[in-house]
Amino acid sequence: MKINEIGAPRGAKRNTKRRGRGSGSGHGKTACRGRKGAKKRSGRTTRPGFEGGQMPLIRRIPKKGFTAPFRKTYQVVNVYSLNRFEANAIVGPSELKKAGLIGSEKELIKILGKGSLEKQLTVKAHKFSGSAKSLIESACARAEVIDYRLTQL
Repeated sequence: MKINEIGAPRGAKRNTKRRGRGSGSGHGKTACRGRKGAKKRSGRTTRPGFEGGQMPLIRRIPKKGFTAPFRKTYQVVNVYSLNRFEANAIVGPSELKKAGLIGSEKELIKILGKGSLEKQLTVKAHKFSGSAKSLIESACARAEVIDYRLTQL
């Protein structure tokens, strides 16, 4: 036996049902489409997501969440990261960017209070957490708030 001599298994090849070809065929008159309605008509289509009049899935699932259109996002820097700068230095957005602590100078910066500060610095940022401010001031350093409206000009 060769590969070209192998045929389809018995029952695999069947004749297609010829619908709408007389009452003797068993599929005449309405051609298995039933009576009346859109399903009987030619060219009928349903929109995506249509479930036959049942409440569609997209409308059954509850809406969830909210996105504030004017929210402010901050780049965060922890207090312990500021120890890499020299004593008595002024640390602002450009210095943080050069040190690789933030991605962009133009975005808002927030200093968080993780770790401790061991040097006297002048830290300039748009926002400070309460613990960060107390840690900076306890190290005899200064925390200066930058007005965020000035950076967006």
